[in-house]
Amino acid sequence: MVGTLRQRHSSPALPLALAYTALVLYASLYPFTGWRWPPGQPLLALLALPWPPWRDPFDLWANLLGYLPWGALVMSARLATGRRVGAAWLTVILNAAMLSGVCEVTQNFLPGRHPSLKDFAMNCAGAALGASVAALLRAGGAGGRWLSAHERWFVPQSGGALALLALWPVALLFPAPLPLGLGQIGDKLHETLSSWLDGVPWAEPLHALLAMQAVPPNPLPPLNEGLATALGLFSPCMLAYAVALPGWRRVLLVAGAMLVSLSAMTLSTLLNFGPSHALSWLTPATVPALAAGALAAAALMAVPQRVATGLALLALAGGVVLVGHAPTDPYFAQTLQAWEQGRFVHFHGMAHWLSLLWPFLAMGWLLLRLGRRD
Repeated sequence: MVGTLRQRHSSPALPLALAYTALVLYASLYPFTGWRWPPGQPLLALLALPWPPWRDPFDLWANLLGYLPWGALVMSARLATGRRVGAAWLTVILNAAMLSGVCEVTQNFLPGRHPSLKDFAMNCAGAALGASVAALLRAGGAGGRWLSAHERWFVPQSGGALALLALWPVALLFPAPLPLGLGQIGDKLHETLSSWLDGVPWAEPLHALLAMQAVPPNPLPPLNEGLATALGLFSPCMLAYAVALPGWRRVLLVAGAMLVSLSAMTLSTLLNFGPSHALSWLTPATVPALAAGALAAAALMAVPQRVATGLALLALAGGVVLVGHAPTDPYFAQTLQAWEQGRFVHFHGMAHWLSLLWPFLAMGWLLLRLGRRD
């Protein structure tokens, strides 16, 4: 029975493992600038990782714990395909060795980064520990309970949506111009395109046009701000509805989305402005907007999954348009600088890119869902 359920119901472990791999690559190869060949070093010498003489307990624990979730996710993804525990465990260790080895060797070409055999060993140990935890949970019946709950709550092939929903609170941790406002990618594209065209003779007219477009937009009217926040909660609820079976459980999903959004936004504000300002994002306009988004989602708990898919697409597109017109105030810009240059530098990449791309990734999945015949 469990084998049949495994074949019919997809797991979010694989897309989450891919997302976590991207985080590992970012953390290992940041800042992705200043690439150069180490002077006087032949290729074979670069492959021999040194054992550093210094001792840094934090660095050791970070390398161990950083690969633990990766090992657990990859192990879960392998087991979900029916692989035997022993073979899946060995595959995780080999993949961890390949990933960590490539990252450590590549650090030779980045100024300020130091390849280390000790880091490689701790990465592999962390992946092995994570894979072992996943195997023990499976042996304890966690896999069967997950599949049983999955069958009661969600339709088959829901792994992609569940992975997106798991990444949603991470995207919310990055400071946004509006509460729950994700997808403000216009400024990033403008900045990137301007840097590419800077100094290119034939592109001077286009570069001048981009400079004219860099004028900050006017502040959004309060109604538009509230609508953007409401859509920021409504859209993930509809994404969940697209794979959730109709019924009372959908109301629990809405309550969970509300709780997650409140927690993520409060934590983000706390990290950026301190505990005394943790709830400052809950303005008089934000609370009614959140309530409107939650009530609208709860009122639609009986809609078919295909209708929910269409509503999710509309809500995501509307939210992106509204957030794209939101100006970047000085306090927001100062917060971004703290993330990019301060204590959040190692977490900045994943959260930043998720905040920019999450709505578009969700829309891509929903479009594929609409084109699929269940």
